[in-house]
Amino acid sequence: QVQLVESGGGSVQAGGSLRLSCAASGYTISSACMAWFRQAPGKEREGVARIDSDGSTGYAESVKGRFTISQDNAKNTLYLRMNSLVPEDTATYYCATRRATYCFSGPLWYKDTSWYSYWGQGTQVTVSS
Repeated sequence: QVQLVESGGGSVQAGGSLRLSCAASGYTISSACMAWFRQAPGKEREGVARIDSDGSTGYAESVKGRFTISQDNAKNTLYLRMNSLVPEDTATYYCATRRATYCFSGPLWYKDTSWYSYWGQGTQVTVSS
């Protein structure tokens, strides 16, 4: 069965960096849409970054220029490099996927959690000021 396992979360000070990983099994990420979402306490889950099977990427406005999504197809692993972290980035981060060549990229793509078929269990990121 499909499994997505996130890792790399932790506690950092504002201005710091983290790299999250999402290892996939039972699934080939190179031919799928992959994405990172996050959910802060008391808030809805929202999209952070997405990557199509051809490598095209998209980002939420709040993380543009700071976060980079990438994947290593040989390792079947998705990454999220997060730089210049701010306290507002504190959340549980989830990877998600759907067997589609291209991710849904409409204006409200970052809100559409239902479009994704599989989710990881999440990894906590805490940014202190």
